[in-house]
Amino acid sequence: MLKEIVFEKLNSKYEITEENIGDCSDLSNKGMNFHTQSYEIKNLGHLCVMTMNAFFGIMKMETVVLTVNTRDVPLLNLDRIKVLGNETLLCELYDTQLSPYSSKALDRLKKVSERDFSIQDYVSSANGFSDTLIYPCSYRKKGKKATDRFTRAASDFFEIFVDELDSLSECDSNLKKQKNAEFANALYSKGGSAVNQVKKLFGDDIAKKLVVNYMYGIK
Repeated sequence: MLKEIVFEKLNSKYEITEENIGDCSDLSNKGMNFHTQSYEIKNLGHLCVMTMNAFFGIMKMETVVLTVNTRDVPLLNLDRIKVLGNETLLCELYDTQLSPYSSKALDRLKKVSERDFSIQDYVSSANGFSDTLIYPCSYRKKGKKATDRFTRAASDFFEIFVDELDSLSECDSNLKKQKNAEFANALYSKGGSAVNQVKKLFGDDIAKKLVVNYMYGIK
């Protein structure tokens, strides 16, 4: 769902090239199977798509990360998780800004969550590093039989994000890359539930490549 939404909106505007990440493209351990695709987007930044299934398909996850280096927009993480009949959708923006993000965009994004007020909020129990930088307008919901509403929410959220991105002139890409790198490296070093799990499964060397280099495009 998420990959299709993102590619549909970016393919017509940007040149997207998949990079070869070798053995890191498919990793498995303890019943958890990860498939990762890493892309460079010409004149924009980096895109990562990761899928995971575990325990014979009982748990499924799809993650999309868009790291923009040429426009001053937040770092974007999209996550869709299914465990048995329970679904979670996270459309999260993280503050890697050089200057304040548009209040108009923040208001538009917030309305996507407000529209789905009847769906239960997802509350993170990890209180990791990234939680200190997340924008309140982020969409974080969980529920049952919510697939269609989550698909609509992810599509609308990403469309608003791209609208704002397209309205901006280019920023200082070196400074923006530095801010994005600070986020990725701090996320890896300080950890969080997902990052810590990858470290335990595959060790520091592979985990750092997967999270810092391929997920966020920090070289």
